[in-house]
Amino acid sequence: MIGRSILVVALGLQTAAAAAQATTPTLAPAATAPGAPASATAKPGITLQTFVARREKALMAADTDGDGKISLAEWTAFQEKRNAEGNPAKSFARIDTNKDGFIDKSELDAFLAKRFAKLDKNGDGVLSADERPGHKTAPNQEQ
Repeated sequence: MIGRSILVVALGLQTAAAAAQATTPTLAPAATAPGAPASATAKPGITLQTFVARREKALMAADTDGDGKISLAEWTAFQEKRNAEGNPAKSFARIDTNKDGFIDKSELDAFLAKRFAKLDKNGDGVLSADERPGHKTAPNQEQ
């Protein structure tokens, strides 16, 4: 008789535990901690990493000989093909910070990081639509 009572109580506890577990609400994901990388947040927009990757891919198309760096001749041809405004020699000189006559990946990355910081008006590490050039509310800026 005592054995049946214990069995009934044990089954009742298991049933109660299962029911309680089934009705426990699922917790929402924890908020991103302060100082977490922008990619960990749900902010819409373009991060520095994405901005650099996209722009670098587009600009390295100027490297027609595939040597990993862009000469002034390659840059000029690239800018003419894009119908870019302005003097290609001036923009080349602005990016070629070590003045060796070539734009390499490190110079391009540094240039793009500065460009990103200039566009990121609110300093949140993400370019929102209105901060990107070409957006109807964005100021008209040279690419």
